Amino acid sequence: MTALHDLKARLLANPAVQSEYDALEEEFALLTSLIQARTRAGLTQEELAQRMGTTQSVIARLESGRGKPSTRTLERYARATGTKLRITLEAAE
Repeated sequence: MTALHDLKARLLANPAVQSEYDALEEEFALLTSLIQARTRAGLTQEELAQRMGTTQSVIARLESGRGKPSTRTLERYARATGTKLRITLEAAE
């Protein structure tokens, strides 16, 4: 059986796959930040949902990247996890 790391390396050797992967970097960074904030707060998805006045399935969709959250939703998420939302614009490389 192929290890996930080996499979990823093999797939990313394809320039087209690498290009698409790179294009998603910012989205993955946001998702990682969301999950890390919840984890640092010691919350389950269900607990976070209760704090936000929503359902666990909404949190799961948010953390999986299905859909684009509004700034308002991100602000609610930040408050519920005891973090601060900061949006920055950086020079393109």
